[in-house]
Amino acid sequence: MNENENNEIEQDINHLMQIRREKLEELERNGKNPFEITKYNRTHTSKCVRDNYEELEGKDVTIAGRIMSKRIMGKASFCTIQDSEGKIQSYVSTNDLGEEAYKEFKTCDVGDIIGITGFVFKTRTEEISVHAKEVTLLSKSLRPLPEKFHGLKDMDLRYRQRYVDLIVNPEVKDTFVKRSKIISEIRKILDEKGYLEVETPILNTISGGATARPFITHHNTLDLNMYLRIATELNLKRLIVGGYDKVYEIGRIFRNEGMDIRHNPEFTSIELYEAFADYNDMMDIVEEIFTRCAEKVCGGTKITYQGTEIDLGTKWKRITMIDSIKEACGVDFNNINTDEEAVDLAKTRKIEIPKGKETRGHIISLFFDEYVEKTLIQPTFIYDYPIEVSPLAKKKKEDPRLVERFEAFIDGREYGNAFSELNDPIDQYERFKEEIKARENGDEEAGMMDEDYINALEIGLPPTGGLGIGIDRLIMLLTDSASIRDVLLFPTMKPLN
Repeated sequence: MNENENNEIEQDINHLMQIRREKLEELERNGKNPFEITKYNRTHTSKCVRDNYEELEGKDVTIAGRIMSKRIMGKASFCTIQDSEGKIQSYVSTNDLGEEAYKEFKTCDVGDIIGITGFVFKTRTEEISVHAKEVTLLSKSLRPLPEKFHGLKDMDLRYRQRYVDLIVNPEVKDTFVKRSKIISEIRKILDEKGYLEVETPILNTISGGATARPFITHHNTLDLNMYLRIATELNLKRLIVGGYDKVYEIGRIFRNEGMDIRHNPEFTSIELYEAFADYNDMMDIVEEIFTRCAEKVCGGTKITYQGTEIDLGTKWKRITMIDSIKEACGVDFNNINTDEEAVDLAKTRKIEIPKGKETRGHIISLFFDEYVEKTLIQPTFIYDYPIEVSPLAKKKKEDPRLVERFEAFIDGREYGNAFSELNDPIDQYERFKEEIKARENGDEEAGMMDEDYINALEIGLPPTGGLGIGIDRLIMLLTDSASIRDVLLFPTMKPLN
């Protein structure tokens, strides 16, 4: 659409807004201000009427919703109203309402919110409808809906004006209904397993529990900088120390990072921790969560995501990170034992090594990112990570250079991260010191020293399995949504001005 067309549309919108304001002023002069109405007693939704037609035929109902279309035909009209459960047609005539009330109805605009009382019937075309006996204007829409101007298609505008997007694009509303069902199903699964849902602070004096750049704010009374949480991990494990065997939290996480189709500065995650369990138990929970959520909102475990068929119901592939690299590019890091060998190999393969990452473990991770991740289409657990990239996971007995950690991958994307949790306070203290060194060398994503968490570990953390899942990515997968913004009601947007 060119600039002239945009200007013409803007002029049309301004003209229609002026007409609507004049209609409101006329209503107010007649003592009928729609914004003064505080309550309306509706008896049925559109879906309830449609689903129970045989029972309701010929009986009076009271419905309410937004006018989505109108057909004025002299002394009789049809309109379609939309509520939270769909649309339903109404037949409105001067014979039923009287001339004055019918005249007022004809001045209603698409977008106005009205209430209708009348009896249920079918038209000659067999459409279930409500024959209006009374129409009440409940709220006046002073701005026309965008469908009059070729619909709301601009994605940026849809994200900024989600309230309009939900009105004119019904499939968007369905996505967020599914989102709610998915989160409810996750809660149901964990509650059935005896997990306790808890809440932990969003504001913290230390940024920890993950590798990410935090948002920083300031507490005026305490004159103290604070960090919005980048994870719930450390506080949840404190609760395991305190004697709870199973805890979980679903909540907002905040990371001061770039934005793309998979990343938003604030997002929803679930973290759960179970005493006397390990990362193998967490793999089983991941499979159950994905399978049951798919069955709940997709009707089965075979889904299609962005054109790719995925089967969530089969036993997920489980392979170590080192073996996955060997499968993908033939390099076996079991035969590479020094940092120098790893650096030379990376240079040979033209893999760029960030400053401070010149270790065997970091280079294993770089090889995985380069050769493996994009190939993991069907559900796969990659496990046994290098210790350098996993500061909170327990070392493997067989090889202390690795830790008991896994990530879950589908369609080349990571969906979950889990550990056999590190419960050795001495080891944890040393790893925190390594994080501090990295931070001093300019790594803004490195963690901080958390003396109180070390104190908690010294009290005693039992062997524990921990898991984190990105809720938004799971919802993207199960609703076939291309961008994280499609599954966030109000995604972060750069201001227009």
